[in-house]
Amino acid sequence: MTGVRRLYLDRSPGEARAVVTLDGKLERLLIDREAEPQRARLCEKWRGRVRRVTRGFRGAFVDLGLPHDGLLALDTGVRVTEGAAVEVEVTAEAHADKGPTLRLLAPGEGLPLRLALAPPLDVRLRAFAPDAKIEKGDEARTLADEAEMAALERRFPLTLDLTVTVERARGMIPVDVDFGAAGAGRNAILEANRTALAETARLVRLKGLGGLIVIDLAGPAKERETLLAAARAAFEPDDPGVVIAGISRLGVLELARPWRERPVAETLCGPDGRPSARSVAQRLLRSLEGEGRADPGAARIVGRCAPEVATEAAPFIGALGPRFAIEADPSFHRFAFATRVL
Repeated sequence: MTGVRRLYLDRSPGEARAVVTLDGKLERLLIDREAEPQRARLCEKWRGRVRRVTRGFRGAFVDLGLPHDGLLALDTGVRVTEGAAVEVEVTAEAHADKGPTLRLLAPGEGLPLRLALAPPLDVRLRAFAPDAKIEKGDEARTLADEAEMAALERRFPLTLDLTVTVERARGMIPVDVDFGAAGAGRNAILEANRTALAETARLVRLKGLGGLIVIDLAGPAKERETLLAAARAAFEPDDPGVVIAGISRLGVLELARPWRERPVAETLCGPDGRPSARSVAQRLLRSLEGEGRADPGAARIVGRCAPEVATEAAPFIGALGPRFAIEADPSFHRFAFATRVL
């Protein structure tokens, strides 16, 4: 692995998507959508009100005026009182039913309010490779589409004999390394595990996951120090905050990666785990945009879709121009759409 990162940015009506590749492989996907419900974004500054102090966790729950209170970690010797206003910075976005994680900045005054927005998407993207050029255009769109699909996958074949499965459970991220080479020797198993660790780190970043990660390595995993060094190197880009706990007698490696941004699946999918109406609407808008580029002389380009998808696409169709339109068709299910050139 050479560690070369490249940056890509795709913009379409209602949405911008940023992609980072590592040695040509998808590593990160960041998505910004217009007109989303308000939420606390990474690095934003907010004013909130302390709802409850939790002595056992050395923290406090802070009302930001959002569906879930934020958790404010308190350093030793720092105290806040219930009902007090505080100014905080978001260090991890909300995920599942957990609110954002916060860092105390200063005492505050007034009602809950966002005080400063997160940095723009291109600024956040450039932070992953400050010297790299941000590529745009067709390649950026293709890679963003591929990154969306990959971020929702569970099973990833790495070679003919090596597969990694990355899932999300309630309290952890279980990862299974399956190495099926018949009669593989000790060196082959070691190399398979080293590859799996590097790929697991990349895939976890792509999915935007954090917390406890439990990796069931292939074979007996006897070369513990070598594998621990490989794990440290693989997850180094996620520091500070990575904790490598060790490898058990059963060949299971445990580590913790800090939560930061919202998991990609929570942006792309609804509560049923399938693409949301908003995600389908964005795909339709990109499809219409592509049709327009392919046929610049067309008088009218129409997209047909389910009513709930049409509702999500309606605020953004005007950005494509007057010749584009959306038609709601109750016969379409949520995941289907069609475009036609008139």
